[in-house]
Amino acid sequence: MKRIFLAAVIATFAAGSAFAQDASCETKAVGKDGKPLAGAAKTSFMKKCTTDACETKAVGSDGKKLAGAAKTSFMKKCQSGA
Repeated sequence: MKRIFLAAVIATFAAGSAFAQDASCETKAVGKDGKPLAGAAKTSFMKKCTTDACETKAVGSDGKKLAGAAKTSFMKKCQSGA
């Protein structure tokens, strides 16, 4: 029973951080004039923002940056929010 509860708590925090990442990119999506971005500009900005956010997290267990297939897999998983 403790394992199930612990897994549920960890899943809740993981989902919360994924939503927080999107929320921070949403709040940063503002043009030079201070107005919120819309359309293609917003789409482009959001893609770049999530890529940059995931790029900093792409580190292996040994502390080194991931490369090759490991990095590709991590980036795909991180950007999908799963």
